Amino acid sequence: MNAVVDIVVEAGDWSGIPDLEKRVERAALAALARADVSLRQGAELAVLLTDDAALADLNRRWRGKDGPTNVLSFPAAPPHALADSPALGDLALAYETCAREAGSQDKSLADHLSHLVVHGTLHLVGHDHETETEAEAMEALERSILAGLGIADPYAETQEMTS
Repeated sequence: MNAVVDIVVEAGDWSGIPDLEKRVERAALAALARADVSLRQGAELAVLLTDDAALADLNRRWRGKDGPTNVLSFPAAPPHALADSPALGDLALAYETCAREAGSQDKSLADHLSHLVVHGTLHLVGHDHETETEAEAMEALERSILAGLGIADPYAETQEMTS
């Protein structure tokens, strides 16, 4: 599998993340490698790094929800059609929301960004967390992918609190 990750930094102070574009590409490609889905050679994944205002606008227009969110995923094709699709879809991430979450969860912004790129990429290829079973499967896959990238389990603290 040889996907192409196109990254556009539109807004937000993402400059504090070392090797920003390499980090985003590495997280997206790691997720695709583990997603168990057939992809077209050279399929494109677009990643927009922007700010809360842009994500709030996208969230309102496409999901009918007010306010920003950390990451939005816009699949280009259903999972069964990805093998023939030249595009996987688009991800959009909001700087302020990501930074605020990283701070409140005592995580580095770089690691949180990697987690959100993995999470969003998995959504693009058909993974979801609408049910408890789906959520558990998706979180397990995210943990495994992130461990392969040298990133600690992003759900560890959450699980300890709910146990």
